[in-house]
Amino acid sequence: MTGMSGTGKSSALAELGRRGHRVVDTGDPGWREYREYVESSDALHRGEWLWVEERITGLLDSDDDGSLFVEGCVRNQSVFYDRFDAVVLLSAHSDVILDRVARRTTNDYGKTPLERAMILDDLARVEPILREGCTHELDASRPLADIVDDLTAIAARR
Repeated sequence: MTGMSGTGKSSALAELGRRGHRVVDTGDPGWREYREYVESSDALHRGEWLWVEERITGLLDSDDDGSLFVEGCVRNQSVFYDRFDAVVLLSAHSDVILDRVARRTTNDYGKTPLERAMILDDLARVEPILREGCTHELDASRPLADIVDDLTAIAARR
């Protein structure tokens, strides 16, 4: 499961866990690492979070017959798309996302004007890339229970 900040990935994952499914939030410690890089000739230093590929590989190699729901949004996640039965994009209109990040209490990201601008930029630049790689897209502005029911149904089809 992937999508922009504020689409409800963490909420959906938590509800899937409450319903007894095996879940992994790759935002949790140990699943991703911050890597710095230098961009082009202006030597602008930047960085990004990436999945720890060895850890994700081990997770996907684990022998468990039940459904596994993995949540995240990092650049190198597409390396693993062929290992997943489904890649589900949660998407919502920018107004919904900005309202959610303003009201949420479990994550401070999106509270500042700069972070809100970054979310809008990600919607314009990153979400289309995610849409191209997904197998399913769900409208995340719907009630959480409906989204989780859809995720469960997609997993049952495997």
